[in-house]
Amino acid sequence: MEIRTRFAPSPTGYMHIGNLRTALYEYLIAKSQGGKFILRIEDTDQERFVEGATEIIYHTLKMTGLKHDEGPDIGGEYGPYIQSERMGMYMDYAKELVEKGQAYYCFCTKERLDSLKSSNEKGDAFAKYDRHCLGLSQEEIQKNLDAGLPFVIRQKMPTEGTTTFHDVVYGDITVENAELDDQILMKADGYPTYNFANVIDDHLMKITHVVRGSEYLSSTPKYNLLYEAFGWEAPVYVHLPAVMRDAHHKLSKRHGDKSFEDLVKEGYLVEAIVNYIALLGWSPSDNTEIFSLQELEKAFHISGLSKSPSIFDIKKLTWLNGEYIKNMNPDTFYLLAESRLKQAIQKETLDLKKIAILLQTRLETLNDIPRMVTFFDTLPEYSTELYIHKKMKTTEEIALSSLKAALPVLEHLSNWNEMTIHDTLMELVQTLGIKNGQLLWPVRTALSGEPTSPGGAMELAAILGKEESLKRIQIGIEKLENI
Repeated sequence: MEIRTRFAPSPTGYMHIGNLRTALYEYLIAKSQGGKFILRIEDTDQERFVEGATEIIYHTLKMTGLKHDEGPDIGGEYGPYIQSERMGMYMDYAKELVEKGQAYYCFCTKERLDSLKSSNEKGDAFAKYDRHCLGLSQEEIQKNLDAGLPFVIRQKMPTEGTTTFHDVVYGDITVENAELDDQILMKADGYPTYNFANVIDDHLMKITHVVRGSEYLSSTPKYNLLYEAFGWEAPVYVHLPAVMRDAHHKLSKRHGDKSFEDLVKEGYLVEAIVNYIALLGWSPSDNTEIFSLQELEKAFHISGLSKSPSIFDIKKLTWLNGEYIKNMNPDTFYLLAESRLKQAIQKETLDLKKIAILLQTRLETLNDIPRMVTFFDTLPEYSTELYIHKKMKTTEEIALSSLKAALPVLEHLSNWNEMTIHDTLMELVQTLGIKNGQLLWPVRTALSGEPTSPGGAMELAAILGKEESLKRIQIGIEKLENI
């Protein structure tokens, strides 16, 4: 049997982390077993539809490499793949259930349904529908239909016994049928409910594995009863625990938690985000933490999924992102960094590729670039306290002495490159009889004006050039002399 999974998002806005994780696991379940990954757009909830959200779905899947085998944009054997374009079939299937005695017409008004809720305000939970319309005769039903009265179609739930289903993550789950409400299948506007359309579409598209959040566990008995009513085989269920902000709160855009798009804008690499999200609820068979998407396809196994909620740790993602940056091909990294470098550095004489080489092993995100390189463009105002460094054994007095010794030596240097600068300064250290840091720290500080920099004295001097380097060392001397 071919494994077929589907990602069925609603176009209601941004792609949040939980949605992307669901898509990733569906993709990996299919691809790890040579199956098909399907994209279906579920747009039947017109009230929540957001203009442009469908394009966000396409763009995100393309960026992350989660290439679907069938979908609205590429077609397939079981289309259309947009629910609103499948509208003609849902009512027919609902009427089939009515004929089988598994569903019924309900003509109750909003006012009557609201009264059911209010009558239960002091009770334990939301009032179940009281099956007021279940006993309508065929003549009464036809009379109401002929009169054009608004109606919904409800599923007729069993009232005795239990319903049991198996979930890959949570195991066997049993519910009392008496707890199940007669859920609406077709709404008064002619649109199917989410649950009903899901079952119809999953069956017709031959979906074998349904992956979704654990919040749908309570709805699954209703799904299974629909499959039974139609005489269809139910899919394999894979319910995923929530992705949490902390031990008590789920991730939520409303509370400022980041979406996939937010993370990309903040300088996180798409590959690192996908890698990290894969680990939010799945454990590999070994201790490997860094995976390409292709490696995930080979390593992923459904048995590695956990039932425990996962906490989204931005520090762990940041570390992982830094590892990805360090391990990138330098040319590839430069292509990613170039636009940010050009925005931060206006001087056209500076070699941005050399600056990128210094940055690559020191970055955590791409958005760290501007704050780390602006000193190349313009020397910032800085305090002489920067020259004091306990580990380097420097004081302001030692720094002044070292800069005064370095300036004339560097002025006489005819061949200005990193190697000659290195040799010259190291020779000066020997001449002065001081420790390396007592010369190199003051020079580095004078060149950058920053407490940290993506390179030492030699690298910075070589990139800044002779004229600018000597100018900045002179500024450092004047600052220290004027204390």
